[in-house]
Amino acid sequence: MFLLRLLRIFMTAVRYGLDDFFLGHERVKFLRVTVETLFFWRDLSKPRGERLRLALESLGPIFVKFGQMLSTRRDMIPPDIADELAKLQDRVPPFPSAQAKAVIKAAYGREANEVFAEFEDVPVASASVAQVHRARLKSGEKVAVKVLRPGIQTVIGHDLQILYAIAGLIEKLWFDGKRLKPREVVTEFSKHLDDELDLVREASNCSQLRRNFRDSALLAVPEVHWDYCTPEVMVMTWMDGIPISQADELRRRGVDIKKLAKAGVEIFFTQVFRDGFFHADMHPGNILVQDDGKYVALDFGIMGTLNEPDKNYLARNFLAFFNRDYQKAALAHIESGWVPPDTPPQDFEAAIRAVCEPVFDRPIKDIAIGKVLLRLFQISRRFGMEIQPQLVMLQKTLINIEGLGRDLDPDLDLWATAKPFLERWMSEQMGWRGWVRVFKEEAPFIGTVLPQLPRLVHRALRDDRMAQLESGLAEMLAQQRARNRWLGVIAILLAVLMVMFWLRV
Repeated sequence: MFLLRLLRIFMTAVRYGLDDFFLGHERVKFLRVTVETLFFWRDLSKPRGERLRLALESLGPIFVKFGQMLSTRRDMIPPDIADELAKLQDRVPPFPSAQAKAVIKAAYGREANEVFAEFEDVPVASASVAQVHRARLKSGEKVAVKVLRPGIQTVIGHDLQILYAIAGLIEKLWFDGKRLKPREVVTEFSKHLDDELDLVREASNCSQLRRNFRDSALLAVPEVHWDYCTPEVMVMTWMDGIPISQADELRRRGVDIKKLAKAGVEIFFTQVFRDGFFHADMHPGNILVQDDGKYVALDFGIMGTLNEPDKNYLARNFLAFFNRDYQKAALAHIESGWVPPDTPPQDFEAAIRAVCEPVFDRPIKDIAIGKVLLRLFQISRRFGMEIQPQLVMLQKTLINIEGLGRDLDPDLDLWATAKPFLERWMSEQMGWRGWVRVFKEEAPFIGTVLPQLPRLVHRALRDDRMAQLESGLAEMLAQQRARNRWLGVIAILLAVLMVMFWLRV
C-alpha cells in the first residue's frame, strides 16, 4: 500500500511537472534534459503555482490540507505559489453512512439507532478528516454528530512519511531548502493534524469558546454533549443558520450586512485581545448567520492562543511604533531577541520605515492587511526572524476576517471597527489597569515566597548555585529569543493599526 501510494505521488509529480522545483539546482541540472525527453507528452503551459495546486488536489485531502497550511507561510515560499495554494478548497466526498455507523458502534458499543432517537444517513457536511450527520437525542434535542473518517490515521501516517521524504529532498536539492526548513514545516503540519484527529480536543475547544462568549449578542457557539463525546465521535447542539457566503439570502431575510461585517471584526478582536483564544479557521464554510444577525461558529479543530508573554512582548515595543520612532523600535527588537543580535540597527530601522511610511500616508480603507503582511514577511526572510505557529495562525485569521468583512461590505473600515479593542488592550497592557491585573495575579505567589526569601537566598549562596542559575537563565533566554523574533512582525502590524487610529483622530 505504501509503495503504491508513493508511486502515485511520483506519477502525479511527473504529470504536473513538479520536477521544475528540483531540477533548477546545479547538482541535478543535467537531469533536466533527460526528464524532458522521457516525459515529452506533458502539458507544462500552466504556471508552476497552478500546476502545484492541481497536483495537490489530485493527491487527496491530506495533501490539500498541507497546501492550505503552506499557503499561509509567505515568509517561506514565493508569492506566486502562495497565491495559488490559497485557492485550495477542502471539498471531500463523504464516506458511506454504514462506515459512519460502524465508527459510532465502536465508540459507544451500541448501534446508532440505540444511541439516537433519529440519525440521518446522508451527511450535511464532509471534510478531509470527518463528516457531520444530523441526529436527535432520546431527549428530543436536535444535535450534530461529527464522525472521524475510518482509517484516516493510517492514511495520514503514510502520507506524512512521504511528506518527510519529500521535505528532505527539497532541503538537499533546492538552493533555498535549508533556510526554508521544510522538515520543520511538515512537523508543524503533523501537530495540527493530531489536534484535528482527536474530537475530544475539538470538543474542549468548542466548550472554551462557548464559555468565553456565553453572554455575547454577537456570537453563538454550540453546546457540547460530553456524555456522547469520544476521540472518534463528537456530539453538539444543532445550530440553524444561513452560510455567510449567501449574502443575497441574508439580505432577503432582513439582515443588516454592514452591521454584520463590523460584528465579525469585533468578534475576532475580542477573541484575540480579551481572551487570547481565537478560532483560527474562520473561512466562510465554518460560519453561519442566524436571522437576527448573530454569528454561529462551527468546526473547532484549529484554534489559536496568545499567552501573556506574547502580549507583553507586543506591548513592550508598541509605544515605539505608535510614535513612529523606528530607531527605538529597531533597537528594542534587537535587545529583546526578535531578530539576531548581530543585526545592524540602521538596516533594520530602514526596513521597518520602508514598510510603515507608505501605509501611514494612505486612506485607511485602502490599506490591505495582506499587502502589509507580505512586506513584513519579506523583512522576516531578510533578517532571519523565526516563525511562530500561533502567530502565523493569527495573521492567517486576520487576513481571512478582512477578506470576509470586505466581501460583505466593500467600504468596511477595519481599523475604526477594531479601535476600541486595541485601545482597551493597550490600556490593560501598558496602563495602570495592567499593573493592577498583574499584581492581583501574582499576589498569592508573592505572599507565599516573600517569607521564605531569606532562607532561599542563604541556601543558594551556600550551595553556590548562582552559576547554575545563570546557566539556566541563559538557556531560557535563548529559547525565548527564537520565539520572540516573529512577535516583532505582529508588533509592526499592530503598530500600523494604532498609528492609523492616531492619525484619524
